[in-house]
Amino acid sequence: MLNVLAWLFGLVSLVLVIPATIPFLGWANWFALPLIVVGVILGQMSSHRSGRNLCIVILLVAVIRLSIGGGVL
Repeated sequence: MLNVLAWLFGLVSLVLVIPATIPFLGWANWFALPLIVVGVILGQMSSHRSGRNLCIVILLVAVIRLSIGGGVL
């Protein structure tokens, strides 16, 4: 059950992170980061690891995008 919740948090955050890769929308990553962290925590508590891995990949994309834009753009 926790893995399903991790997947849901990952998919919701993915919907936020994809448009945030467009220039001047990088601030949307700040809204996605708490969701991603919750997804990683839920995935870590689960016996399966696929939800956690999805959230970690999305987290890496969001953090790299934020670092490219200087944290805002």
